[in-house]
Amino acid sequence: MQVLDWDRALTLLSPHNYALLSTQEASGRSNLMGLGWWTIVSWSPPQVVVSVGQGQHSRHCLDEVPEFVLNFPSVSQAKGAWLCGTVSGRDGDKFQMAGFKPLASTQVRPPRVDGCTVAFECRVSQRLVTGDHVLYLADIVAISGNPDAPMHLYSIHYNKLVGLDSELNVTDAPGRE
Repeated sequence: MQVLDWDRALTLLSPHNYALLSTQEASGRSNLMGLGWWTIVSWSPPQVVVSVGQGQHSRHCLDEVPEFVLNFPSVSQAKGAWLCGTVSGRDGDKFQMAGFKPLASTQVRPPRVDGCTVAFECRVSQRLVTGDHVLYLADIVAISGNPDAPMHLYSIHYNKLVGLDSELNVTDAPGRE
């Protein structure tokens, strides 16, 4: 074993499951954010935690409307998904910029992303400030998906996206150019 710096450790921990966090402002305007810091924390009831940077527009949205959709984009959505992780939603409509079609959710206000492999509709139950991020613990209140698009995206140290399916088939995904 050797001493590692933070950057090298994150590289060795890759890949990280990549998701799109769909949020909404109180005004009703939707936002998308590329997200690698999330995890399932409870089986019963089904719950997830997402970690959002203090300065992110999505944090502002979550504080106004404490609901979100955790969308898992398919490999065919890689280019738009990468864009959602690299530009701010303060200045424009990321659904439009990324070429994604919003779908009305069944239980929460923020929309789902059409074509994703899985979408968890969530309601925030707790909020915890942790250094430069805020953790949002949420109950999953509805689940939908697209079984015909089973290859999800994974981030390699937040520098590259790859596709991986449940059979462990890997493909490079377009994104960062």
